[in-house]
Amino acid sequence: MCVFINCLLSPFVLWTGLIVIAIYFLRQYMQGGQFEKQTDETGKVVIVTGSNTGIGKETVLELARRGATVYMACRDKNRTEKARLEIIRETNNQNIFFRELDLASQESIRKFAADFKGEQDKLHILINNAGVMRCPHMRTKDGYELQLGVNHIGHFLLTNLLLDLLKKSAPSRIVNVSSLAHTRGAININDLNSEKSYNEGDAYSQSKLANVMFTRELAKRLEGTGVTVNSLHPGVVDTELGRHMKILNNLFGRLVLRTLMWPLLKTPKSGAQTTLYAALDPELNGVTGLYFSDCKPKKVAPAATDEETGKLLWEESEKWTRPRK
Repeated sequence: MCVFINCLLSPFVLWTGLIVIAIYFLRQYMQGGQFEKQTDETGKVVIVTGSNTGIGKETVLELARRGATVYMACRDKNRTEKARLEIIRETNNQNIFFRELDLASQESIRKFAADFKGEQDKLHILINNAGVMRCPHMRTKDGYELQLGVNHIGHFLLTNLLLDLLKKSAPSRIVNVSSLAHTRGAININDLNSEKSYNEGDAYSQSKLANVMFTRELAKRLEGTGVTVNSLHPGVVDTELGRHMKILNNLFGRLVLRTLMWPLLKTPKSGAQTTLYAALDPELNGVTGLYFSDCKPKKVAPAATDEETGKLLWEESEKWTRPRK
């Protein structure tokens, strides 16, 4: 018995225990703000893009628990159907639907919006969640740099196509999932489409800055309509978004870096909390044009407050999304 106690009290065991406890509390702390208010969303119609995995799936799961009718707007039918059925089983909410949406195709976006309007005459919450990050130089089906094309242009078009329903259903909300990466971004008006040069990190940051600038400009244009729009940083979340980052997906990255990063990462459930806060918190009724992180308002980067560039970005986005003859 004494030997056993001495073993437990040995420096190695004590230090190991302290390290485990420290990692546990660090992990808990890094989960950030949680949206814990109880709301009833029965009768509300919601669209969530990119919702078959990660933050988007967790967002749909919680909306389903609260009684909302949710449309999972995704590109991959098989993965989305699997996620949809899991959510229905867990929540017993049958009003969870999949509708195909490829944000890299304006034809797909227009079809989605037209079909949705043919099915629904109201829309209370639009959550622009889908995104791609730090991918190789690729283009959308319409010829635009993929990160800006999906993260900003695709959601710009989708949102504008659905504005009439959002106005009709007011009070309603638009939530744009951006990133802290917007603080490193710059809108390169002279090479917005990365035709002269391309850097995957810069292109991602530009697209996330575009999310915030779009939010701020749209908020001005929607004044008096009863439709609010806000953007947010979900945190550094353990999702599939980093699938294009080679450093995290080689052997060293998988075995060492991901292990070291694990205590610092939010779970997808925690990553969805600020989205849910922006979409559902009653105290945000009428609040628009803001940026949130950890369920609190945060200041945006100075570049995001450049109104002239914001208007130029809007004008270019309109040009890029005009129907082609």
